[in-house]
Amino acid sequence: MENIKFSDWNKLDLRVGKILKVENIEGADKLYKISVDLKKEKRILVAGLKPYYKPEELKNKICIVFTNLESRKIKGIDSQGMILAAVSKDETSVKLLQPDSNIELGSRIR
Repeated sequence: MENIKFSDWNKLDLRVGKILKVENIEGADKLYKISVDLKKEKRILVAGLKPYYKPEELKNKICIVFTNLESRKIKGIDSQGMILAAVSKDETSVKLLQPDSNIELGSRIR
């Protein structure tokens, strides 16, 4: 893996969010439509978490959102960022990244 400059790291806008709503996407085996509260705004994300989490397990979870990732249309839905997760080498286990205790929604990760 190639090293990046600190100035490149500073370009990332990672924020603390809370998952408000999780919906199935018709015709998608792995994807959920997820509404996330970032305090100053709410965003819709499409995430491939269905094989790893039930909707009720995700609702109200605190997560880390990559907010300045270019939007991408997935299954007709404009995904406005990405939820970050740790993934095992064989991709059988996926766990959301979370702060270790309460912190204000929208807080920046750095």
